[in-house]
Amino acid sequence: MKASQAAEESRARWSFLLIACVLPVAGCAVGPKYKGAPPVSAPPAYKEIGNWKTAQPNEQNLGGNWWEIFQDPQLNSLEQQINVSNQNLKQAVANYQQSRAALRYTRADYYPTVSLSPSDTRERYSNHRPPPPISIFDGRTFYDYLVSGNLSYQTNAWGRISRNVESYREQAQASAADLAVINLSMHALLAVDYFAGRSLDAEEKLLKDTVAQYEQAYQLNEDLYDGGLASEVEVEQARTILETTRAQMIDVDVARAQYEHAVAVLIGKPPADFTLPPLPLTTPPPPIPVALPSDLLERRPDIAEAERQVASANAQVGLAKTAYYPLVNIMASGGFESGSITTLFQGPSTLWAAGASAAVTLFDVGRRRALNDEAKAGYDSSVASYRQTVLSAFQQVEDNLASLRVLEQEAGVQATAVQAAESSLALSNMRYEGGVTSYLEVITAQNAALGDEVTAVNILGRRMASAVLLIQALGGGWDRKDLPNRPECCGKLIRSSN
Repeated sequence: MKASQAAEESRARWSFLLIACVLPVAGCAVGPKYKGAPPVSAPPAYKEIGNWKTAQPNEQNLGGNWWEIFQDPQLNSLEQQINVSNQNLKQAVANYQQSRAALRYTRADYYPTVSLSPSDTRERYSNHRPPPPISIFDGRTFYDYLVSGNLSYQTNAWGRISRNVESYREQAQASAADLAVINLSMHALLAVDYFAGRSLDAEEKLLKDTVAQYEQAYQLNEDLYDGGLASEVEVEQARTILETTRAQMIDVDVARAQYEHAVAVLIGKPPADFTLPPLPLTTPPPPIPVALPSDLLERRPDIAEAERQVASANAQVGLAKTAYYPLVNIMASGGFESGSITTLFQGPSTLWAAGASAAVTLFDVGRRRALNDEAKAGYDSSVASYRQTVLSAFQQVEDNLASLRVLEQEAGVQATAVQAAESSLALSNMRYEGGVTSYLEVITAQNAALGDEVTAVNILGRRMASAVLLIQALGGGWDRKDLPNRPECCGKLIRSSN
């Protein structure tokens, strides 16, 4: 008896010794170590920067509430409602919370699973059961009380768990960056729609003032016609341009209403419950600080999202490599079993078992190789997507810098054209009132002046839209440091700093 017990203890010692030797080796993670974002070439300066003012380190940069740079209280009030009521943003927040929950679920693999399974059964063995033919339990009815606990643990062999957790952590951070992308997009879209509505307010005011002038001109022609000093043709010409301008003014209301409805949806309200007070756009966009192209890599949330996807794909490569190594499991169970409830928790009722197992695949017809090839291809794809995202970011900044630069020049030329058209209209009116020319010359000058003024208003609206899009292309007030380091336990969902 003692020899048997000694042999059993010896086997147990060798088993635990084997486990102690295997676990440190198995804990070494296989696969490539992530070395940071893939290298990309950033130009030293933007091509379209021209005479644009470059932001200096000591200057105030765009803050989280970047729209305040336009100094528009009405816009500020609307933008503040985005974080509270925008449904696209709420969906992105839910997606981020979902990714955090998935990460916490995966992190649980670091720890063993413990279960408790108490049972109370009453059994009777059949007298006619198969061999052995003679049993002391035949025909007996007895109770079986069992309280047992089980522990199972899949070790982090070769980094199988840590690589998976790493991948999910990077995915959670990518989801946080995606939330920032949607947050920036919603705020920028609201600003674009808002300034488009204000631009139409300015156009409508211009047309309304013009209609008032044309009504006076029409009444003057009617008076002259009644006095025999003008022809009916000139009266109808004045009436034609008046009604045409009225129709043009009414048409502006259609587009203006659509922008008002778009703003309502962005702030989470039904269009019927929202009204955007008219406010004609008159001031040009403010100067926007533009940093170096290399800084863009830290300020664009979509670039951060793409980089986190690269890190996740790199972890997947390591996870795929663990398929070539043994899977190590540790199991243990213990508890109490007795036929009487009074002796259930006594020493002789104790039962236990412990052990470890390892499994390795010897032949799988190339499945593991295919899995590794798939992971490597996924990594290459994410690297290409990251670099394309960076290139697209540079393009967007260059596009909007060029747009602002060209539109500013066009606005100056258009202002000169408006002045010339107004002077021409004034001269034509003087010539007509002096009887030197027909009213057709006045109508031609009126059409030219109105066209130039409408164009000037539209250019101003396009400049405001380009300014907003430039801020969006620069990343708004976002910074890579806003990404949560441990998304499974903490992290700001939406940045709203002043």
